[in-house]
Amino acid sequence: MTVNNQGGSEPFILFELAGTTYGVRSRFVQQVEMVEHVTPVPNASAAVEGVVFARGQVVPALSLRARFGFEKMPFDLRTRLVVVNTGARVVGLLVDTAREFVRISAESIEPPPDTITGLSGKYLEGIASLAGGRLVLILNLDEVLDLEGMQASDDATGETSGT
Repeated sequence: MTVNNQGGSEPFILFELAGTTYGVRSRFVQQVEMVEHVTPVPNASAAVEGVVFARGQVVPALSLRARFGFEKMPFDLRTRLVVVNTGARVVGLLVDTAREFVRISAESIEPPPDTITGLSGKYLEGIASLAGGRLVLILNLDEVLDLEGMQASDDATGETSGT
């Protein structure tokens, strides 16, 4: 990962998912690591890939691809587990690849446009514009990690990861 320094801003961890760059505030990130093995959990929500053992603790592994409705892809050497701790829960986010560590100013983060509505829009805290015109979708971790809402959504669609 590379580091980009800017004054008067907050650090973010950037990662890619289905060709799009996403970001989470680094204060919520405990660690980023390679994915070695995910143990499936019977009757879990479709987005819960299973559990992993990460630095001495068992952590649920949430597939952001499944959570956001993207096609499932096999894990490879670039796949990463971004372990986040919001205070309410610790969860590992399965992402295609970790990109970089950057500082993003509050002024460069805009609310999601009104045209982004429904389930996908609620997962976004904002959209940041970086140098060179790069856009980063900043995740609202409270919504992304709402496991009760995830289960209700699965119940409505009849989906589970059932093993």
